[in-house]
Amino acid sequence: MTRVKISDFDFSEYLDNEEIIAEYLNAVLEDGDSSLLLASIGDIAKARGMSKIALDTGLGRESLYKALNADAKPRFDTILKVLQALGVNISISTQKSKKVKRNNKMKRSKVQIPKSRSSAKTKKALHS
Repeated sequence: MTRVKISDFDFSEYLDNEEIIAEYLNAVLEDGDSSLLLASIGDIAKARGMSKIALDTGLGRESLYKALNADAKPRFDTILKVLQALGVNISISTQKSKKVKRNNKMKRSKVQIPKSRSSAKTKKALHS
């Protein structure tokens, strides 16, 4: 009887361009599982080289391995640094399955932004 050796599947071997990486992360985000998202970002970082990501983010390589573990609870700024180093961005959109009903008062009201957090781009987005 011949034994067949089965090895673990390593998704990082297939993450070789930005389009594939973006599609992979979008699919994971649709699932809504934060542990899977962290593991996926870790897969991408491994594919690009954890040492290079560590250098680009200013974080330690060992710290990145810990932060991108599925059971970790990393800081949001750590995730943003890693995503930036990977060459991908996060964008926010409305959920397609849920429609938010806005009343007329909300449409007419002006949002006040603290000066310390205001930018021309933010003001333009809020007032358009």
